Amino acid sequence: MRFGFVTCVQLGLDVMSEIYAIGGELDLVITLEDDQAQSKSGRVWLDDFCDSKSVTLLKSRSVNDPKVTKAIEEYAIDWLFIIGWSQIAAPATISASTRGCIGMHPTLLPEGRGRASIPWAILKGLDRTGVTMFQLDSGVDTGPVLAWQEIALTEETTATTLYRQVLEAHRLLISRTWNALNEDSLEAVPQDPASGSTWPGRTPRDGEITADMSVAEATALVRATTHPYPGAFWRENDRVVRVWGASTNEPSNNKPTFTCHDGLLVARDFSVEPTSLAGSDR
Repeated sequence: MRFGFVTCVQLGLDVMSEIYAIGGELDLVITLEDDQAQSKSGRVWLDDFCDSKSVTLLKSRSVNDPKVTKAIEEYAIDWLFIIGWSQIAAPATISASTRGCIGMHPTLLPEGRGRASIPWAILKGLDRTGVTMFQLDSGVDTGPVLAWQEIALTEETTATTLYRQVLEAHRLLISRTWNALNEDSLEAVPQDPASGSTWPGRTPRDGEITADMSVAEATALVRATTHPYPGAFWRENDRVVRVWGASTNEPSNNKPTFTCHDGLLVARDFSVEPTSLAGSDR
């Protein structure tokens, strides 16, 4: 089997590194042009990695550019990984590889198709989530499932810890499935289009703590939007208190507090900002 990889973020680079760590190789890597998405969270440049592995690196403004399709065909790519990439692959790109394209989504599909998977898993109070390896089709997160890795959630899970667990789950999935992908023995199980759920995107403004929330809801929002996300916040006179960690069972000790309808939320880890920054992408 011959493998290609499309990415422009650290997560994708970590997965590529794992492929080589377990003895695998890539035959083609595709990324953005150097001047694109420079402020994108996790944006990385892959020149050094590809040089060190002697693998061809193709840069393109779009994964659907004809030169990308041509390269996939010329390098006779069987499986093309597309991970950490915001552009939707067109049918021509998907069909250019002989076996298809592989994506990874940080939920247990078919639950949680769509956006903001890490915050929503916490906000919904799930006791488990995971990462699903699936074959791309014309839909969004709707293709046949190849494998998955579960992640247990607790009432203490934060976006920070879950983000790390999601990264590790990507690595474990690659390690577990690489030989089967090489041997073409991994079974693709179609998703039922009538089952599952789709989670909507979120914006920084969705992190606002309001007086109609319970303490439990506010605490969950803090955990769900802490680093690497923009954080939860409340408005207080002419300032914004942005909260990265909160408690309900300790004295305030002069720390900012917020009155929910059933109790007090104490900002344990916080910053104070001008009102103009409330809900901004920062």
